[in-house]
Amino acid sequence: MSTPATQFDISNSDSAQHSIKANPILDTTPSVPCATPEADSSSEKATAILEAAPDGGLQAWMVAIGASCIFFSALGFANSFGVFQEYYMTHQLRDKTPDEVAWIGSLSAFLQLSAGCFGGPLFDRYGAWVIRPLSILYVFSVMMLSLCHEYWHFMLVHGVLVGTLAGLLMFPAMAAVSQYFDKKRATALGVAVSGSSIGGIVIPIAFSKMLNGTSLGFGWSVRIVGFVLLPLLAFCCVVIKSRLPPRKSTFWIPSAFKNATFNLLTVSLFFLFLGMFAPLFFIPTYAVSRGMDATLASYMLAILNAASTFGRIIPGVLADKFGRLNILALGGIITGIIVFCLNQVETTAGLVLYSIAFGFSSGTIISGGSAAFAAIPKDARDIGTYMGMGMAVASIAALIGPPVNGALINRYGGFQEGAFFSGAMCLFGGFLTFMSKLATVEGILGKR
Repeated sequence: MSTPATQFDISNSDSAQHSIKANPILDTTPSVPCATPEADSSSEKATAILEAAPDGGLQAWMVAIGASCIFFSALGFANSFGVFQEYYMTHQLRDKTPDEVAWIGSLSAFLQLSAGCFGGPLFDRYGAWVIRPLSILYVFSVMMLSLCHEYWHFMLVHGVLVGTLAGLLMFPAMAAVSQYFDKKRATALGVAVSGSSIGGIVIPIAFSKMLNGTSLGFGWSVRIVGFVLLPLLAFCCVVIKSRLPPRKSTFWIPSAFKNATFNLLTVSLFFLFLGMFAPLFFIPTYAVSRGMDATLASYMLAILNAASTFGRIIPGVLADKFGRLNILALGGIITGIIVFCLNQVETTAGLVLYSIAFGFSSGTIISGGSAAFAAIPKDARDIGTYMGMGMAVASIAALIGPPVNGALINRYGGFQEGAFFSGAMCLFGGFLTFMSKLATVEGILGKR
């Protein structure tokens, strides 16, 4: 039995019901009795889609908190790679160069972001259910990391397995939050993504303490981290629920690339990602090169991530008020200026202040980019796919940036050239984000 077509514009919810009845294009099949289960189901789905996002309430904020737990476990673990980089270079992989070790983290970051082209559509198609098996597999991948000894072990597990599963978890979480929020979407996504900053505080400090202050060793230190992540992911599996009914969708929407704003935003994030990962990967190594103790150097990463917590929430609130592209562009430009100054910081106090400044400004980029992508599709059910596609293309930069910085460090024996390269990329990405406003209806001076 055929069902009525449901192709309608949800942007004008006040007249949506009238349009469905009056427009013959939208109802080309024979009507069915209202009492049939099929009609009831179709009506319920249409009503759910037409309803505006609640922009608050217990269920909505529980979804945001659950998403924050996912980001704690996934991106928080990734944000701790600087501690792993320093430990690998002095222990299991001490015969490798900085750029060779950086390939592990850059591959993980690349797959974490590019996995969105599958994670987002999986959520659009199957709903929040997909988070449950992925959570189990992610904890398994962290446990497998504790068994690694060789370079190819770390590349396969830390680079490929952890990175891919983290990405497959992150994008459904962001898509779920976006379904519950509209006017406060940037704020809610900032709350969700701030979990990665909290994870970036707890994980490097705990991991460094276990490695340097106990006799646990690498294996059990990693396993304990995995056991900490287990209840957090179990919690998110319970509280994250889809607001809109799942639907069949493709993993790729080619028409998105006909949207000039989408294209410019994707390219600008490419350059921002090309530059922003350098301090995340190398600030502990840089601190050690300035004479700082290895344990204290790992705290720089924790301080950076602590500042990033506020850098993900406060700019999100400002973005809802002053425009998402405006705040993202400003954050990218400020981040570029800060990265330029890395090699000028020589004291412990200076490194602390630098970590705070970079953490706050760079926090704008991940949450701000996600919020900007979420504003582009006309149908809220396409948000996950749009996010995944844009981040997948931009993620190529995450694969390139850290190894380039590692090669520059290895070639010149210092951090200045890498800081100049990364700073220039962030500056260009920030300016390009601002220029992407030209493709919007509001224009370059508008609130967008």
